[in-house]
Amino acid sequence: MHLTLPLLFLFAPLGGDASPISCYNDQGEAVDWFYLYKLPKERGQKYKHGGDTYLLLDKGSEGWTEGKVTVNDTTGALGRTVGQLYPQEKNSELAYILYNDQKPVGQFGDRWTESSGNGRGHTKGMVLLDKNQGFWLVHSTPHFPPEQREGVFYYPGSGVNNGQNFICVTYPLKRFQTIGEQLQINQPNVYDCDVPESFASLVPALAAVCNKNLPSSQSFSPVKTASNRSVTLTSKGGTNFISFAKGAKFDDDLYHSWVAPALRSDLLVQFWVRSTGILPSNCSLGWKVLDIKLINPGQTFPFKATQDHSKWAVSPKAASGGSRGGGGGWVCVGDINRNEAEERRGGGTVCLQDPVVWKAYRSAALQCEACGGGTVQC
Repeated sequence: MHLTLPLLFLFAPLGGDASPISCYNDQGEAVDWFYLYKLPKERGQKYKHGGDTYLLLDKGSEGWTEGKVTVNDTTGALGRTVGQLYPQEKNSELAYILYNDQKPVGQFGDRWTESSGNGRGHTKGMVLLDKNQGFWLVHSTPHFPPEQREGVFYYPGSGVNNGQNFICVTYPLKRFQTIGEQLQINQPNVYDCDVPESFASLVPALAAVCNKNLPSSQSFSPVKTASNRSVTLTSKGGTNFISFAKGAKFDDDLYHSWVAPALRSDLLVQFWVRSTGILPSNCSLGWKVLDIKLINPGQTFPFKATQDHSKWAVSPKAASGGSRGGGGGWVCVGDINRNEAEERRGGGTVCLQDPVVWKAYRSAALQCEACGGGTVQC
Protein backbone atom coordinates (compact mmCIF):
# COMPACT_ATOMS: atom_id res chain seq x y z
CA MET A 1 0.00 0.00 0.00
CA HIS A 2 2.84 2.35 0.81
CA LEU A 3 4.29 1.85 -2.68
CA THR A 4 1.01 1.94 -4.59
CA LEU A 5 -0.38 5.25 -3.36
CA PRO A 6 2.66 7.39 -4.22
CA LEU A 7 2.87 5.78 -7.65
CA LEU A 8 -0.79 6.40 -8.33
CA PHE A 9 -0.25 10.02 -7.40
CA LEU A 10 2.90 10.23 -9.53
CA PHE A 11 1.21 9.02 -12.69
CA ALA A 12 -2.08 10.86 -12.18
CA PRO A 13 -2.53 13.82 -14.55
CA LEU A 14 -3.06 17.34 -13.31
CA GLY A 15 -6.65 17.23 -14.53
CA GLY A 16 -7.56 14.38 -12.20
CA ASP A 17 -8.64 11.75 -14.73
CA ALA A 18 -6.62 8.73 -15.78
CA SER A 19 -3.55 9.60 -17.84
CA PRO A 20 -3.48 8.26 -21.39
CA ILE A 21 -1.29 5.21 -21.90
CA SER A 22 1.57 6.87 -23.75
CA CYS A 23 5.30 7.45 -23.95
CA TYR A 24 6.29 10.21 -21.50
CA ASN A 25 9.27 12.55 -21.38
CA ASP A 26 11.29 13.79 -18.40
CA GLN A 27 8.81 16.63 -17.82
CA GLY A 28 5.92 14.17 -17.42
CA GLU A 29 4.39 15.18 -20.75
CA ALA A 30 2.78 12.59 -23.01
CA VAL A 31 4.86 12.43 -26.21
CA ASP A 32 4.39 10.76 -29.58
CA TRP A 33 7.80 9.10 -29.41
CA PHE A 34 11.21 9.23 -27.81
CA TYR A 35 14.68 7.77 -28.17
CA LEU A 36 16.70 7.14 -25.01
CA TYR A 37 20.43 6.36 -24.96
CA LYS A 38 21.54 4.97 -21.61
CA LEU A 39 25.26 5.74 -21.44
CA PRO A 40 27.79 3.15 -20.29
CA LYS A 41 29.77 3.43 -17.11
CA GLU A 42 32.64 5.77 -17.83
CA ARG A 43 36.03 4.23 -17.19
CA GLY A 44 38.66 5.92 -15.04
CA GLN A 45 38.93 7.23 -11.51
CA LYS A 46 37.18 10.52 -12.20
CA TYR A 47 34.02 10.30 -14.23
CA LYS A 48 30.64 11.96 -14.52
CA HIS A 49 28.75 8.99 -15.91
CA GLY A 50 28.35 6.10 -13.50
CA GLY A 51 26.26 3.92 -15.79
CA ASP A 52 22.88 5.37 -14.75
CA THR A 53 22.81 8.54 -16.88
CA TYR A 54 21.08 8.89 -20.22
CA LEU A 55 20.36 11.11 -23.20
CA LEU A 56 16.82 11.75 -24.40
CA LEU A 57 15.38 12.87 -27.73
CA ASP A 58 11.63 13.20 -28.23
CA LYS A 59 9.41 14.54 -30.98
CA GLY A 60 9.86 18.28 -31.35
CA SER A 61 13.30 18.47 -29.72
CA GLU A 62 16.41 19.62 -31.58
CA GLY A 63 18.74 16.82 -30.50
CA TRP A 64 19.97 14.89 -27.50
CA THR A 65 19.34 16.40 -24.07
CA GLU A 66 20.78 15.11 -20.83
CA GLY A 67 18.35 13.13 -18.71
CA LYS A 68 17.11 15.12 -15.74
CA VAL A 69 17.40 12.15 -13.38
CA THR A 70 18.99 8.69 -13.39
CA VAL A 71 17.61 5.86 -15.50
CA ASN A 72 16.34 4.17 -12.33
CA ASP A 73 14.23 7.17 -11.27
CA THR A 74 10.43 6.85 -11.51
CA THR A 75 10.18 10.52 -12.57
CA GLY A 76 12.37 10.10 -15.67
CA ALA A 77 11.10 9.31 -19.15
CA LEU A 78 11.71 5.58 -18.84
CA GLY A 79 10.33 5.37 -15.31
CA ARG A 80 7.21 7.38 -16.13
CA THR A 81 6.54 5.35 -19.28
CA VAL A 82 7.19 1.81 -18.06
CA GLY A 83 5.92 2.71 -14.60
CA GLN A 84 2.37 3.05 -15.92
CA LEU A 85 2.11 -0.73 -15.67
CA TYR A 86 2.67 -1.07 -11.94
CA PRO A 87 -0.01 1.02 -10.19
CA GLN A 88 -2.66 -0.83 -12.15
CA GLU A 89 -4.48 -3.92 -11.02
CA LYS A 90 -5.07 -6.40 -13.80
CA ASN A 91 -8.40 -5.47 -15.37
CA SER A 92 -10.34 -5.76 -18.58
CA GLU A 93 -9.42 -2.23 -19.71
CA LEU A 94 -5.65 -2.74 -20.00
CA ALA A 95 -3.47 -5.17 -21.94
CA TYR A 96 0.27 -5.68 -21.72
CA ILE A 97 3.06 -7.98 -22.91
CA LEU A 98 6.59 -8.07 -21.50
CA TYR A 99 9.19 -10.03 -23.44
CA ASN A 100 12.94 -10.50 -23.18
CA ASP A 101 15.34 -13.27 -24.18
CA GLN A 102 16.87 -12.67 -20.72
CA LYS A 103 13.88 -12.36 -18.43
CA PRO A 104 14.05 -10.80 -14.94
CA VAL A 105 15.29 -13.20 -12.29
CA GLY A 106 15.08 -11.13 -9.12
CA GLN A 107 18.12 -9.33 -7.77
CA PHE A 108 21.07 -9.01 -10.14
CA GLY A 109 24.70 -8.14 -9.91
CA ASP A 110 26.67 -6.39 -12.63
CA ARG A 111 27.76 -9.63 -14.30
CA TRP A 112 25.61 -11.34 -16.89
CA THR A 113 25.97 -13.35 -20.08
CA GLU A 114 24.29 -13.02 -23.43
CA SER A 115 21.60 -15.62 -24.04
CA SER A 116 22.80 -18.28 -26.47
CA GLY A 117 19.33 -19.18 -27.63
CA ASN A 118 16.34 -21.22 -26.56
CA GLY A 119 14.55 -21.42 -29.89
CA ARG A 120 12.92 -18.02 -29.40
CA GLY A 121 13.75 -14.59 -30.66
CA HIS A 122 16.59 -12.38 -29.52
CA THR A 123 13.98 -9.74 -28.72
CA LYS A 124 13.39 -7.29 -25.89
CA GLY A 125 10.39 -5.03 -25.44
CA MET A 126 7.10 -4.08 -23.87
CA VAL A 127 3.58 -3.35 -25.10
CA LEU A 128 1.02 -1.56 -22.91
CA LEU A 129 -2.35 -0.32 -24.15
CA ASP A 130 -5.92 0.50 -23.28
CA LYS A 131 -8.87 0.55 -25.69
CA ASN A 132 -7.83 3.91 -27.15
CA GLN A 133 -4.05 3.87 -27.45
CA GLY A 134 -0.80 2.58 -26.01
CA PHE A 135 2.94 2.32 -26.58
CA TRP A 136 5.45 -0.16 -27.96
CA LEU A 137 8.87 0.04 -26.32
CA VAL A 138 11.76 -1.76 -28.06
CA HIS A 139 15.06 -1.90 -26.16
CA SER A 140 18.32 -3.75 -25.54
CA THR A 141 18.44 -4.16 -21.74
CA PRO A 142 18.62 -7.69 -20.24
CA HIS A 143 16.25 -8.59 -17.38
CA PHE A 144 13.98 -5.60 -18.03
CA PRO A 145 11.31 -4.52 -17.26
CA PRO A 146 10.14 -6.04 -13.96
CA GLU A 147 7.04 -8.20 -13.91
CA GLN A 148 3.75 -6.43 -13.17
CA ARG A 149 3.40 -8.21 -9.82
CA GLU A 150 6.60 -6.48 -8.61
CA GLY A 151 4.38 -3.41 -8.16
CA VAL A 152 7.10 -0.86 -8.85
CA PHE A 153 9.41 0.25 -11.66
CA TYR A 154 13.15 -0.30 -11.34
CA TYR A 155 16.12 -0.57 -13.67
CA PRO A 156 18.25 -3.71 -13.26
CA GLY A 157 21.88 -3.60 -12.20
CA SER A 158 22.68 -5.90 -15.12
CA GLY A 159 21.93 -3.04 -17.50
CA VAL A 160 24.22 -0.46 -15.87
CA ASN A 161 27.77 -1.14 -17.08
CA ASN A 162 27.07 -1.04 -20.81
CA GLY A 163 25.27 1.37 -23.11
CA GLN A 164 21.62 0.57 -23.90
CA ASN A 165 19.07 1.97 -26.34
CA PHE A 166 15.30 2.44 -26.19
CA ILE A 167 12.70 3.56 -28.70
CA CYS A 168 9.18 4.26 -27.45
CA VAL A 169 6.32 5.09 -29.83
CA THR A 170 2.72 5.94 -28.93
CA TYR A 171 0.22 4.27 -31.26
CA PRO A 172 -3.57 4.31 -31.62
CA LEU A 173 -5.36 1.08 -30.78
CA LYS A 174 -5.76 0.06 -34.44
CA ARG A 175 -1.97 -0.36 -34.84
CA PHE A 176 -1.61 -3.03 -32.17
CA GLN A 177 -3.01 -5.86 -34.26
CA THR A 178 -0.16 -5.27 -36.72
CA ILE A 179 2.33 -5.00 -33.86
CA GLY A 180 1.06 -8.34 -32.56
CA GLU A 181 1.61 -9.87 -35.99
CA GLN A 182 5.18 -8.55 -36.03
CA LEU A 183 5.77 -10.07 -32.59
CA GLN A 184 4.46 -13.43 -33.81
CA ILE A 185 7.15 -13.39 -36.49
CA ASN A 186 9.79 -12.41 -33.92
CA GLN A 187 8.92 -15.38 -31.66
CA PRO A 188 9.55 -13.49 -28.40
CA ASN A 189 10.21 -14.99 -24.99
CA VAL A 190 7.12 -13.66 -23.17
CA TYR A 191 7.60 -13.79 -19.40
CA ASP A 192 4.61 -11.74 -18.25
CA CYS A 193 1.44 -10.63 -20.03
CA ASP A 194 -2.27 -10.05 -19.72
CA VAL A 195 -4.50 -9.55 -22.76
CA PRO A 196 -8.03 -9.75 -21.33
CA GLU A 197 -10.90 -11.34 -23.23
CA SER A 198 -12.34 -7.88 -23.88
CA PHE A 199 -9.31 -7.24 -26.15
CA ALA A 200 -9.52 -10.55 -28.03
CA SER A 201 -11.58 -9.23 -30.95
CA LEU A 202 -9.67 -5.92 -31.02
CA VAL A 203 -6.10 -7.27 -31.10
CA PRO A 204 -6.29 -11.06 -31.67
CA ALA A 205 -2.60 -11.25 -32.66
CA LEU A 206 -1.54 -9.78 -29.31
CA ALA A 207 -3.88 -12.18 -27.53
CA ALA A 208 -2.23 -15.06 -29.39
CA VAL A 209 1.27 -13.89 -28.43
CA CYS A 210 0.23 -13.73 -24.78
CA ASN A 211 -2.06 -16.72 -24.37
CA LYS A 212 -0.07 -19.25 -26.35
CA ASN A 213 3.51 -18.22 -25.74
CA LEU A 214 4.12 -17.91 -22.03
CA PRO A 215 7.25 -19.71 -20.78
CA SER A 216 5.15 -22.67 -19.64
CA SER A 217 4.24 -23.40 -23.25
CA GLN A 218 6.42 -25.96 -24.97
CA SER A 219 5.86 -24.62 -28.46
CA PHE A 220 5.44 -21.30 -30.15
CA SER A 221 2.33 -20.17 -31.96
CA PRO A 222 0.77 -22.84 -34.17
CA VAL A 223 -0.27 -20.05 -36.52
CA LYS A 224 1.83 -20.12 -39.68
CA THR A 225 3.77 -16.87 -39.94
CA ALA A 226 6.07 -15.37 -42.54
CA SER A 227 9.83 -15.67 -42.10
CA ASN A 228 10.07 -11.89 -42.28
CA ARG A 229 7.88 -8.85 -42.88
CA SER A 230 8.24 -5.08 -42.93
CA VAL A 231 5.28 -2.79 -42.27
CA THR A 232 4.70 0.92 -41.86
CA LEU A 233 3.36 1.82 -38.42
CA THR A 234 1.93 5.33 -38.10
CA SER A 235 2.13 6.79 -34.62
CA LYS A 236 -0.73 8.55 -32.89
CA GLY A 237 0.81 11.86 -33.93
CA GLY A 238 1.22 10.85 -37.57
CA THR A 239 4.90 9.83 -37.74
CA ASN A 240 5.63 6.88 -40.03
CA PHE A 241 7.96 4.20 -38.69
CA ILE A 242 8.98 1.02 -40.52
CA SER A 243 9.02 -2.16 -38.43
CA PHE A 244 11.28 -4.96 -39.70
CA ALA A 245 10.59 -8.34 -38.08
CA LYS A 246 12.32 -11.62 -38.86
CA GLY A 247 11.89 -15.12 -37.50
CA ALA A 248 14.26 -18.06 -37.17
CA LYS A 249 13.44 -19.25 -40.70
CA PHE A 250 14.88 -16.06 -42.19
CA ASP A 251 18.36 -17.48 -41.43
CA ASP A 252 20.35 -14.42 -42.48
CA ASP A 253 21.69 -11.12 -41.19
CA LEU A 254 18.89 -8.61 -40.61
CA TYR A 255 20.87 -5.52 -41.60
CA HIS A 256 22.92 -6.51 -44.64
CA SER A 257 20.55 -8.94 -46.31
CA TRP A 258 17.33 -7.02 -45.72
CA VAL A 259 17.23 -3.59 -44.04
CA ALA A 260 19.95 -1.95 -46.14
CA PRO A 261 18.47 -3.12 -49.50
CA ALA A 262 14.93 -2.28 -48.36
CA LEU A 263 15.91 1.25 -47.36
CA ARG A 264 18.27 1.50 -50.33
CA SER A 265 20.94 2.82 -48.01
CA ASP A 266 24.35 1.93 -46.63
CA LEU A 267 24.27 1.41 -42.86
CA LEU A 268 26.59 1.91 -39.90
CA VAL A 269 25.57 -0.64 -37.25
CA GLN A 270 26.19 -0.64 -33.50
CA PHE A 271 25.63 -3.96 -31.71
CA TRP A 272 26.99 -6.17 -28.94
CA VAL A 273 30.35 -7.42 -30.18
CA ARG A 274 31.34 -9.41 -27.09
CA SER A 275 29.88 -12.65 -28.38
CA THR A 276 30.98 -15.43 -30.72
CA GLY A 277 30.53 -15.51 -34.49
CA ILE A 278 30.50 -11.75 -35.02
CA LEU A 279 29.75 -10.82 -38.64
CA PRO A 280 32.37 -8.48 -40.11
CA SER A 281 31.54 -5.40 -42.14
CA ASN A 282 30.07 -6.39 -45.51
CA CYS A 283 30.17 -4.38 -48.74
CA SER A 284 28.57 -6.93 -51.07
CA LEU A 285 25.05 -6.83 -52.53
CA GLY A 286 25.60 -3.21 -53.51
CA TRP A 287 25.26 -1.85 -49.95
CA LYS A 288 27.92 -1.16 -47.33
CA VAL A 289 27.08 -2.35 -43.83
CA LEU A 290 29.90 -1.31 -41.48
CA ASP A 291 30.34 -2.35 -37.86
CA ILE A 292 30.77 0.66 -35.56
CA LYS A 293 33.82 0.56 -33.29
CA LEU A 294 33.82 3.92 -31.44
CA ILE A 295 30.80 5.94 -30.28
CA ASN A 296 30.19 9.35 -28.71
CA PRO A 297 26.49 10.25 -28.56
CA GLY A 298 25.71 13.85 -27.67
CA GLN A 299 29.42 14.66 -27.42
CA THR A 300 29.45 13.20 -23.92
CA PHE A 301 32.51 10.93 -23.90
CA PRO A 302 33.84 8.41 -26.44
CA PHE A 303 33.46 4.71 -25.71
CA LYS A 304 34.12 1.50 -27.58
CA ALA A 305 31.51 -0.82 -29.06
CA THR A 306 32.64 -3.37 -26.44
CA GLN A 307 31.04 -1.10 -23.83
CA ASP A 308 27.75 -0.72 -25.68
CA HIS A 309 24.98 -3.33 -25.65
CA SER A 310 22.76 -1.17 -27.90
CA LYS A 311 21.52 -2.35 -31.28
CA TRP A 312 21.05 0.55 -33.71
CA ALA A 313 21.88 1.49 -37.27
CA VAL A 314 22.21 4.81 -39.08
CA SER A 315 22.66 5.71 -42.73
CA PRO A 316 26.04 7.40 -43.29
CA LYS A 317 24.56 10.07 -45.55
CA ALA A 318 21.40 12.16 -45.44
CA ALA A 319 18.67 11.37 -47.92
CA SER A 320 17.20 13.84 -50.39
CA GLY A 321 14.04 14.16 -48.30
CA GLY A 322 12.90 13.42 -44.78
CA SER A 323 9.75 13.19 -42.73
CA ARG A 324 10.14 16.86 -41.79
CA GLY A 325 11.40 17.89 -45.20
CA GLY A 326 14.94 18.40 -43.94
CA GLY A 327 16.75 15.64 -45.77
CA GLY A 328 17.24 13.34 -42.83
CA GLY A 329 18.78 9.91 -43.17
CA TRP A 330 17.58 6.65 -41.62
CA VAL A 331 17.88 5.57 -37.99
CA CYS A 332 16.89 2.07 -36.87
CA VAL A 333 16.73 0.93 -33.23
CA GLY A 334 16.12 -2.70 -32.41
CA ASP A 335 17.04 -5.77 -30.41
CA ILE A 336 19.20 -8.09 -32.53
CA ASN A 337 22.94 -8.30 -33.21
CA ARG A 338 25.10 -9.09 -36.22
CA ASN A 339 26.37 -12.57 -35.41
CA GLU A 340 26.00 -16.04 -36.86
CA ALA A 341 23.76 -17.43 -34.12
CA GLU A 342 21.26 -14.58 -34.40
CA GLU A 343 20.86 -15.12 -38.13
CA ARG A 344 18.81 -18.12 -36.98
CA ARG A 345 16.79 -16.28 -34.34
CA GLY A 346 13.90 -13.87 -34.44
CA GLY A 347 14.42 -10.16 -33.91
CA GLY A 348 13.91 -6.83 -35.54
CA THR A 349 14.37 -3.10 -35.71
CA VAL A 350 12.20 0.02 -36.00
CA CYS A 351 13.33 2.64 -38.53
CA LEU A 352 12.58 6.33 -38.95
CA GLN A 353 13.68 8.92 -41.51
CA ASP A 354 14.01 12.19 -39.63
CA PRO A 355 16.72 14.88 -39.86
CA VAL A 356 17.01 15.55 -36.12
CA VAL A 357 17.09 11.90 -35.08
CA TRP A 358 19.48 11.08 -37.93
CA LYS A 359 21.91 13.84 -36.94
CA ALA A 360 21.85 12.69 -33.30
CA TYR A 361 22.80 9.12 -34.19
CA ARG A 362 25.02 9.87 -37.17
CA SER A 363 27.25 12.19 -35.14
CA ALA A 364 27.59 9.44 -32.50
CA ALA A 365 29.35 7.04 -34.90
CA LEU A 366 33.05 7.93 -34.94
CA GLN A 367 35.02 4.89 -36.12
CA CYS A 368 33.97 1.81 -38.08
CA GLU A 369 35.47 -1.44 -39.30
CA ALA A 370 36.25 -1.23 -43.02
CA CYS A 371 35.21 -4.02 -45.34
CA GLY A 372 38.20 -6.36 -45.43
CA GLY A 373 39.41 -5.21 -42.01
CA GLY A 374 41.03 -2.20 -40.44
CA THR A 375 39.48 0.85 -38.83
CA VAL A 376 38.24 3.91 -40.70
CA GLN A 377 36.36 7.09 -39.86
CA CYS A 378 32.65 6.29 -40.16
